[in-house]
Amino acid sequence: MSDTPADGIPAATLVIFRRGPGGGPPELLMVTRANFMKFAAGAAVFPGGRVDQADRDLAKRLSGIEDADEAAHRIAAIRETLEETGLAIGVVGEIDAGRAAEARRMLLEAGTLAPVLEALDWSLDLAAIVPFARWFPKNERLPRVFDTRFYLADIGTGAVDIAVDATENTHLFWVTAREALAAAERGELTVIFPTRRNLERLAQFDDFDAALSDCAAHPPRTITPFFEEHDGEGWICIPDDAGYPVTRERLRGVNRG
Repeated sequence: MSDTPADGIPAATLVIFRRGPGGGPPELLMVTRANFMKFAAGAAVFPGGRVDQADRDLAKRLSGIEDADEAAHRIAAIRETLEETGLAIGVVGEIDAGRAAEARRMLLEAGTLAPVLEALDWSLDLAAIVPFARWFPKNERLPRVFDTRFYLADIGTGAVDIAVDATENTHLFWVTAREALAAAERGELTVIFPTRRNLERLAQFDDFDAALSDCAAHPPRTITPFFEEHDGEGWICIPDDAGYPVTRERLRGVNRG
């Protein structure tokens, strides 16, 4: 039985770029979900989680915000990233490793971002994270169905301190999109259907600017996977014109979360 509302569980995910060593492809920050989690247990995913009411309350208090729902999703991505990785992304103020660690400690205690911002005299920079995609697998009959907005952010050289939260996740690691896909093919990483498709799309980019150009060329719209049969075999598919180089996968053996 599903515990998902009819319009899905609102969620936000942040794909964090850093420059690859020696001028190589950019690396992305991924987390491994704990095996006891109801959704994507044991899978490698990008930091993120559901949008809380406190995120919406904070969004409504921001000045100059025309779309409070979009702002709440970006706030959720910022909050979840700080909680899960220790990275303070999408905030402005005095930031160093010590203050980021203090912010994370306060967030884990309070559970909401607003008091952390106030205590550290930080403000939000929602433009620092860029809309990339939106996935809503509403017809897949999953135990939990998330309506997830994916965002991109760049931290440049990546000289930062990170540490796994050790609650919902068990491992934090930097990896190129191509390396993650290769590890999944070897059975060293578990990735669910949306993550695999997004990794394939991200593997096309030689740097963050290329990713931004792709976002401009393919403005995010809601992707709802659908099912087709070819030569007597079932496939799960996505639209062909949303910027993804691979748009279908055999149902047999696919990990949908």
